[in-house]
Amino acid sequence: MKDPLVSIIMAVKDTAPYLPDCLDSILDQTYPYWELIAVNDHSTDQTPEILSRYSKKDSRISVFDSKRHSLIPTLQEGYKHVRGALINRMDSDDKMPPYKLQVMVDAWKKHKKGSVIAGGTKHFVDDGEVGNGFRRYEEWLNEVAENGKHKEEIYRECVIPSHSWMMHKDDFDLVGAFDSETYPEDYDLCFRIYAQGLNIVGLNKILHYWRDRSNRISRTWECYRDNRYFGLKLKNFYKLDRDLSRPLILWGAGKNGKDMAKLLIDHEDHFHWVCNNHKKIGKHIYGILLESCAAIQNIDHPQIMIVVSTPAEKKAIKTQLETWNKKPVADYWFFL
Repeated sequence: MKDPLVSIIMAVKDTAPYLPDCLDSILDQTYPYWELIAVNDHSTDQTPEILSRYSKKDSRISVFDSKRHSLIPTLQEGYKHVRGALINRMDSDDKMPPYKLQVMVDAWKKHKKGSVIAGGTKHFVDDGEVGNGFRRYEEWLNEVAENGKHKEEIYRECVIPSHSWMMHKDDFDLVGAFDSETYPEDYDLCFRIYAQGLNIVGLNKILHYWRDRSNRISRTWECYRDNRYFGLKLKNFYKLDRDLSRPLILWGAGKNGKDMAKLLIDHEDHFHWVCNNHKKIGKHIYGILLESCAAIQNIDHPQIMIVVSTPAEKKAIKTQLETWNKKPVADYWFFL
């Protein structure tokens, strides 16, 4: 098979301090057949000058200006100009390991259309330490990629980060490309990939270096502030997995459980609410009786939403469900 051209789409806004490192990491790719489509989103620093300088250095780099403000419209502008068969996305403050594109293209050649290649990521900072939350997310992402658990774990968190995927343009168009203006855009894309049934191929390899900095948009934009993304998760759960003919169980009565319960009530779906907290069992919250988790054994063929946060709780719940010989993993989902 002829080596395919990879179109890398990169939205750029005020990342001048980091942009040369990012662009150098792309130039250092061992796979030579790529084009970078960099779209400037109304930057006010030296970003435009840096992009111009690099585009003159290498003809594979093309620079455009976004007509609208914000991330998704900027990505939409970039996508208009792609020429490659394979699509990848890059963030302008991050870096690629030199083997990234080669590894992803080689994997895609094995699986071809209908597949999404997804790999691991590693956070870094110029000074200090990576935040614990981002480190835990990184560890979980890499475990998901290593074990191919993307579909099983999709309601917990974004299973394919925005920079660590590659797919054929036809498949990207099938899932709606950058048409959706739902944030977080990478998590929304995961659900669209899941909805279309594309094969997600996880690679046990670090494919991206993700910069942790205090002013990254995942820390500063309002749409990322409540990073549980319950609204997005619930919308897709009812669209893709909820079987209204089966009983629904919500497991967890802490803050997360209460917040999810309010959303379910607004959704006008009847549900059972269970927990392991003996101080809450038998009481009513929002007019709903809290039951012991043991009550699950008496509910026929349920679907279970599990909203607990600690690894120990999750492990114990999974062990308990398997002990009860309930339905397989597809019938219960962790939402945190």
